[in-house]
Amino acid sequence: MSAVQSRYSEAAIEADPKVPIIRITRDFRGTPAQLMKAHTDPALFVRWVGPDSIGSRIIDWDVRDGGSWRYVSSRDGEEFGFRGCFHTVSDDKIVQTFTFEGMPDQVALETLWFEDLGDGSTRLHAQSLCDSFEARDGWLASGMEVGVNEGYAALDKLLGAGEI
Repeated sequence: MSAVQSRYSEAAIEADPKVPIIRITRDFRGTPAQLMKAHTDPALFVRWVGPDSIGSRIIDWDVRDGGSWRYVSSRDGEEFGFRGCFHTVSDDKIVQTFTFEGMPDQVALETLWFEDLGDGSTRLHAQSLCDSFEARDGWLASGMEVGVNEGYAALDKLLGAGEI
């Protein structure tokens, strides 16, 4: 695999040893504005959010400081709800809460920001501050990396096809 292929292939997912945070970093061939649009436009978001084995539909999507969001994913007749609130939405940063409705007492504070690499590429930085180390480790053990990597691969395809 060449350096260019590996740069865009998979997300780096790391657990902080001192704080219950998951950090994700991934490079994309696209601008910060394109990545922001992919994360804030509901019609685009449901086209790439992973894993591949699910389908998702938007229930509520109010992208603004203080707005809320909710979407439902389904697989094999089973539904999974996710919801949260947008705290900050700027040109290159999103701060929001994230709750899997199957575990309503566990709320993560997520921060995403988009670093312009100056060559038509953008580095996405995401961090999720979980309620506890146990909650964080549960996320990591859930297979979340499959959804992250499959979703970002779908986002790559949308960017490559000029659909964003």
